Amino acid sequence: MKFERLVKYSFRTLLLSAVIATVSCQGPGEWIRETKDGMGPAVTDGIVVEPWGQIDGVKIQRFTLDNGRMRVRIIDYGATVTECLVPGPEGEMIDIVLGFDDLAGYIERSQYFGCIVGRCANRIDSGKFTLDGTEYALATNNGDHHLHGGVKGFDKSIWGARPLASDDGIGIELLLTSADGDEGYPGEVHATVRYTLTDDDVLRVEMTAETDRATPVNLAHHSYWNLAGHSSGSMLDQLLTLNCSRYTAGENLIPTGEIAPVSGTALDFTSAKAIGTDIAALPGSGDGDPGGYDHNFVIDGFSLKETGTLRFAARASDRASGNSMEIWTDQPGIQFYSGNFLDGVAGKKGAVYQKHGAFCLESQLWPDAINKQDNGAWPSVILQPGSTYRHTMEHRFLFDGGA
Repeated sequence: MKFERLVKYSFRTLLLSAVIATVSCQGPGEWIRETKDGMGPAVTDGIVVEPWGQIDGVKIQRFTLDNGRMRVRIIDYGATVTECLVPGPEGEMIDIVLGFDDLAGYIERSQYFGCIVGRCANRIDSGKFTLDGTEYALATNNGDHHLHGGVKGFDKSIWGARPLASDDGIGIELLLTSADGDEGYPGEVHATVRYTLTDDDVLRVEMTAETDRATPVNLAHHSYWNLAGHSSGSMLDQLLTLNCSRYTAGENLIPTGEIAPVSGTALDFTSAKAIGTDIAALPGSGDGDPGGYDHNFVIDGFSLKETGTLRFAARASDRASGNSMEIWTDQPGIQFYSGNFLDGVAGKKGAVYQKHGAFCLESQLWPDAINKQDNGAWPSVILQPGSTYRHTMEHRFLFDGGA
């Protein structure tokens, strides 16, 4: 059931009126570090701000973006999306991202739920690379490999936050400085993430970074999605289309450098099909590998010479709820992960997240790209001083349209 514009604005008014008595005096561009009294919620430029626990005496805050139809909640620990509420089939609000009820869950067993991962998303082979003649050894936190920025990556850092001015919605900007030598990486990096919830139901994620020394940078947003609701169980019946006729082939989740066609394989999602249709063809290799999808797909139309253009990358839909989500991005790859390592994670509101309880669609540069720089078909992840890394992805939601 679709909401009318009147209902949309009434919903926003109801939310804000509940906390209007503690409106913050901070203006656009000012840092949000405390709510007005340090205790209850406040409203800053239409964003509901409230305390959400502490880490070593530093207060963590939660920010609510609301467009009257959707509601997205973000914390400044890991720049993490903790909730994404959308209309359900009967008009009720359902939360379609996995997560935890409190800060402790994200600290103790994050599974990278909803966060920004960096300095380099995905895996770097053996945690090593050579840049400008110097070999660097990174933290290895995924067997012998480096994953998602290391032991304490961007997902486990506290970001600064401030309101984001936008003509088409409401947003929050988060900023982080990663020191030279952080997790073994060279150079000091200043990263920025901007989340915008637009008036037409788009969750836009814009990531930028600058450095004072050459270093690899490849940021990614890592929400786990279940379009029927975070507590609804398996998502294997949900439909997926990937605008990707090729993928980066690999062994043990490390690319070999080959770019292979998906045609004739279980990786072919060029036409919509249920995620579970061919998943049995990917049983895993043993040694703790649960099988399933965890592959980087090459987005059709990508060119090394043309960057910054948003392209359609993926569409997922749930026939029961009628909810659909499209991913558009300016990156050359998208990692599709089918929640293979979920193994009874205790999540929000008593939910228990089992294997294949959600999927991830992470737009990115390609995994282990820092070790493939001699491959002329491989995009570069090296950020140079004076240049700016840019990465935009949009989650475009449609409700009641079905499959």
